[in-house]
Amino acid sequence: MPTSPAGRPAAGPDPGGDGRDHDAPGPPEAPGPHRSAAPPRRDGAAQGAPVITHLTGSPGRRGGAARRVGTLLAAGIATTLLVTAGCSEGDGGGGNGEQGDRDLAGQSLDWRPCPAPSEAEGGGTAPSPLPGGTAWECSFMEVPRDWAKPGGETIELALIRAKARDQANRIGSLIFNFGGPGGSGVSTLPAAAADFERLRARYDLVSFDPRGVGRSQPVECLDDKELDAYYAQDATPDDSAEEKAYSENLSRYGSACEENSGPDLPYVGTTNAARDMDLMRRVLGDDRLHYFGISYGTELGGVYAHLFPKNVGRAVFDAVVDPTSTAVEGSLGQARGFQLAFTNFAEDCVARGDACQLPGGTPEEIQQFVIDLQNRLEKQPIPGIGDRELTQTQATNGIAQALYSKEYWPLLEQGLDEADGGDGSLLLALSDAMNGRNREGQYSNLQAANAAINCVDFKERYSLDQTKARLPEFRKASPVFGDYLGWGLMGCKHWPVPGQWETPDVSAPGAAPIVVIGNTGDPATPYEGARAMAEALGEGVGVELTYEGEGHGAYNSGNKCVAEAVDRYLLNGKVPASGTVCR
Repeated sequence: MPTSPAGRPAAGPDPGGDGRDHDAPGPPEAPGPHRSAAPPRRDGAAQGAPVITHLTGSPGRRGGAARRVGTLLAAGIATTLLVTAGCSEGDGGGGNGEQGDRDLAGQSLDWRPCPAPSEAEGGGTAPSPLPGGTAWECSFMEVPRDWAKPGGETIELALIRAKARDQANRIGSLIFNFGGPGGSGVSTLPAAAADFERLRARYDLVSFDPRGVGRSQPVECLDDKELDAYYAQDATPDDSAEEKAYSENLSRYGSACEENSGPDLPYVGTTNAARDMDLMRRVLGDDRLHYFGISYGTELGGVYAHLFPKNVGRAVFDAVVDPTSTAVEGSLGQARGFQLAFTNFAEDCVARGDACQLPGGTPEEIQQFVIDLQNRLEKQPIPGIGDRELTQTQATNGIAQALYSKEYWPLLEQGLDEADGGDGSLLLALSDAMNGRNREGQYSNLQAANAAINCVDFKERYSLDQTKARLPEFRKASPVFGDYLGWGLMGCKHWPVPGQWETPDVSAPGAAPIVVIGNTGDPATPYEGARAMAEALGEGVGVELTYEGEGHGAYNSGNKCVAEAVDRYLLNGKVPASGTVCR
């Protein structure tokens, strides 16, 4: 859950990052919190993490047998994407997207039946048809490798779509980004499609693998075996020897990324992804970009709105990243957000009395139980899955993963209880989901892409001494996650490519209204980010809607008020009153 210098969750074992994270409501997708010795991640959620199935732990040791959970959808979509990233400064050389790329805008997409997701996308099977028989279609779109040279070399981006049910009243394409950064939209959209089926009445549902992600020129760093060791390493060093090892691990990770993907690393950032989306709009035949961004996807959407305000159509930002926070501010915000979510979890457990499997009659006592467990795991890991053990870092990562949705609180309670009894399998499975590891031991490129995008976006490069100086603030913000997130500030220290901004510019004067949804209990993208985004977009553009609930994201929370407000806007153009509160 460590965060990138920008406050986004890091790409190593880190629970989330700064507040973007890993990930939005719904099925698996992006990076969520976690860090270990890895570079930064933003949202931490990317949102989707892989699906974990058939988990069976040991019997519960308190309050009777622990509840068996047959299926776990680890973390929600929109990842961990909280790093307070910034937008690109200036126009980036691509002008308004209309100059120099006319040939690419005229390309014709060759839509075909979708294959099974690639290993970089997380693997699995080809997406099944939607209700009514609509098949998923996939294609590739050419974009300039370097938007400063739009007539030069190109790369291909992977796209997926499901056509609108009512073609006669079709509005256009609704493009999704579910978070991360680093989450595969091509694999996530079919997994989350049921949550957006109402919107398919009048939109083609479209998503894509941003550059550096999945099938789109994926960033590659360490191999699967190396990643197993990397994510197990101590990401909260306590002495000079551990600090040296942590720094060396980050350096090795950055070197591996440079060796395997060096020529691509300068071009994977958010500004280029925003320019890619405007070309996508034109290739899909839309006058305006209709967009649904979750977690880090809100930052990408804000950058798009700044660069192309006149091209903004109907847009919704859910689980909003604060575009005004610096790296430290974003990371601290995420620490507070995860701490708040943990406290809410502990209060819920206490309120259930003897039904709660965890020791302690107060939230503070449950918190101390967890801190004691973390300390024990630092000294002595316990059996996990197969021959892998559960370490302190992986346990913290798994705890953060389960806080992305209230739906996963029973899993967190069960996993903590079992780990206290010496069985680390459930917390390790949650951590694996965050890191993009499947049961065959294969990793998607979620975290590699997350690190690459974070580090090319953000300028900050925190030294060991600078990081240590900020740790007291992080510990105060979160006794459970503070060390974990604080050490994540070093995530980009050894990255081979410089960063672009300190915070993104998302001002979008003249843009159409953008509905900005904040969830008061969101751990990865704290509620305050929604107001900051709405204000930064500008008067008459950012329309703030509040959901008083738990979890990362609001639209897919099951809250009827939120769903109806969003649907009325996207389907009928009715803008909700700014300041609307849904409970």
